[in-house]
Amino acid sequence: MPILADLSVRPSGARHPVVSAPVPPAPVAVLAGVSVHLPERTVQVADAERALARSSRPGAVPRLPMVSRLTGVQQVHVLPDDWNASDLAVAASATLLAAQGLDLADVDLLIFASASQDMVEPATSHIVAAKLGVRAPVMDVKNACNSVLNAIEVAEALVATGRYTTVLVACGEAPSRAVRWDVPDRATYLLSAPGYTMSDAGAAVLVQRAPRQGDGSAAGAAQGSGSCGDRPRGILASAFGAESSHWDVGMLPGGGTAFPRDLDRTYFEIDGSRLRDAFLALGPGVILDALVRAGLTWDDVALVAVHQVAVAYLADVHEALGLPEDRTIVTVAEHGNVASATLPLQLVTALESGRVEPGDVVLLVGLAGGISIGAMAVRL
Repeated sequence: MPILADLSVRPSGARHPVVSAPVPPAPVAVLAGVSVHLPERTVQVADAERALARSSRPGAVPRLPMVSRLTGVQQVHVLPDDWNASDLAVAASATLLAAQGLDLADVDLLIFASASQDMVEPATSHIVAAKLGVRAPVMDVKNACNSVLNAIEVAEALVATGRYTTVLVACGEAPSRAVRWDVPDRATYLLSAPGYTMSDAGAAVLVQRAPRQGDGSAAGAAQGSGSCGDRPRGILASAFGAESSHWDVGMLPGGGTAFPRDLDRTYFEIDGSRLRDAFLALGPGVILDALVRAGLTWDDVALVAVHQVAVAYLADVHEALGLPEDRTIVTVAEHGNVASATLPLQLVTALESGRVEPGDVVLLVGLAGGISIGAMAVRL
């Protein structure tokens, strides 16, 4: 089920004025397009919870479907049995490249950005590139649910050096493979329950050099004028932060050097209440910093795309930032927690529904285990 948004061919139609001074530097990179692939198979979370309760020891799992009620997540997507994370990334990437009219040779760098991976070695980016047929340098960028946002940050920085012109950020999230459905007791259930909202998805983001006036390059031509009137398109500013002392509130321990062969540690172990408290303690400073660096106010922002693990958690975001509810968009209820594919999914959903259009400013807000936070202001 491919979902695609092309940011390079539509007219501007900006609706939000940019605050005057201070004027930030002109963007060096643009988000030229974004695509999402959602597996066709879906599972109703409440039904899965009821089945788990029937198959588990008495008292280990609540009889009522508590996870779906507390989180508001109705269903999740599940990748085909013969697919891996790389296949999800390839599906989204192929759709995006075709829509942009790009040849495989046009990709200067491929970054695989995901919490999931096919295997410990080699880097999954090699597998994605081989399946796509891309012959370019590759690397993996991995930071839990902030993987895609951090990969865009890396791509922007490398484009700014002049080394690359077109960077493909490919994401394949397959958290369903690490969800535990064999629950021996209530303690194990509590650590496993947040995983029942996790969902599979692929995403792809094209980061290209922002065209300069008189730029006759292929990248410049592909981006048109590269501006909306006197308001340049592209990545306006970003800010990132972390509080790594909370690294143990959400884990998938197996497969690394700590637990190389312990099959019982190959499932998610997440303390949902501690994770929420850790994010609340971070506060909105990083997000507000990105706005200031971009020279923006909330009145300039058409959409705040924020990582979502539960519908109820959006209230925390609205309160912390002083945002009205209509400034965000809910995707977690219908599609589950798709990890680092969340922000591309929200961006595509907003574009296809008309919530935003090229010329609008969106703020991408990432929250990830570890824990980390990131915010990126982008004019589409």
